[in-house]
Amino acid sequence: MSQSESEATGPGVILLHGMARSPGSMNPLARELNRAGYRVSNVGYPSRPYGVHELVQRYVRPALESCCRDGQAVHVVTHSLGGILVRYYLQTAELPAGSRIVMLAPPNQGSEVADHVRHWPLYRWWTGRVGQQMGTGEDGIVHQLRPVNAEIGVIAANRSIQPWFSALIPGSDDGAVSVAGTRLPEMCDHLVVDSSHSVLMFNRQVRDQVLHFLAEGRFAH
Repeated sequence: MSQSESEATGPGVILLHGMARSPGSMNPLARELNRAGYRVSNVGYPSRPYGVHELVQRYVRPALESCCRDGQAVHVVTHSLGGILVRYYLQTAELPAGSRIVMLAPPNQGSEVADHVRHWPLYRWWTGRVGQQMGTGEDGIVHQLRPVNAEIGVIAANRSIQPWFSALIPGSDDGAVSVAGTRLPEMCDHLVVDSSHSVLMFNRQVRDQVLHFLAEGRFAH
């Protein structure tokens, strides 16, 4: 696991990147949060060798439990698969009072792209075991997840640079996830920005909105 923690003294924030990415993809957001005074842990995990359960047990649970020891609020900001991992963790745990979660482009209802390409050799190699769990069908991991007790804000993207994948996704999408598929019944707020899936965390508006939600519990509409 690659994990870096700032020396700021404010509330803790755990960052969880997406599938087949690295903590480096969350570095711009980590720097922004650090400048705002948050103590940032940018958690890395190797998504290919493991399924959701193993990823949570090996990487997500230790990181969150380490930050939750003093009972203070611990926020979580996720990209894509990271949102599914924190939801899985919260099936059997809770964050301290005052904690908030921002999910960037999470496949909360599963991925139609995974439905169509999960058996392609290149996809299986690139996404590993967890890629086989991301479909929208009955065997998809999202159907094992109950609503969680947490303040959640979701930011979806609506611009695709992958038209071949967008053709597989109903409605507005970001090339990987439909806007509708990012929603959760228990979320506090939802926002759509003009960006694509893979670069959402680099968007200036998104970084501002993450800070706003962590401070206010809602986005600046």
